[in-house]
Amino acid sequence: MSSLWTPEGERPVRRPGAETGPAPTAPEFDPGPDDLSPEEQAEVEQQLDQLRQELLATPAEIVVANHAFGLFELAAIHLSEQPPRLDQAQIAVDAMGALVERLAGRLGEAEQPLADALAQIRLAFVQIAGVAGLAGNGAGGEPAEGGAETEGESDEAGAEAAG
Repeated sequence: MSSLWTPEGERPVRRPGAETGPAPTAPEFDPGPDDLSPEEQAEVEQQLDQLRQELLATPAEIVVANHAFGLFELAAIHLSEQPPRLDQAQIAVDAMGALVERLAGRLGEAEQPLADALAQIRLAFVQIAGVAGLAGNGAGGEPAEGGAETEGESDEAGAEAAG
């Protein structure tokens, strides 16, 4: 069974006809091809094939939504640093925005939570960028022009961040 991470928590996603067995586990170490016996190589290849089949059986909108929520988390991590890493957060926010906005109407159940999360992370970015600007934090932390506070927020956000 797959799951979908949302700001409200992780939600199980069941695929029609999918078995509900335990998920395959990864090896505890990262062996190279020379470190594996032929039997171990065959087992690893079989596990990879199984993972590929599971990925193929998962609707693309679920996979994309999971990646978008990962971008939300990445932005939040960079914003929570002291000092905040605004340049790195901006990349994650902009990437999330590109996915959510360009795929509007095609993300299924995750669309509204993704839109809400995008609005929240953009607001957090603008607020933190404004505080960082007031504190004089310019070392790699200032947002680049036309970045995360675009799409209708740039006029207000630019005024907040500048002042």
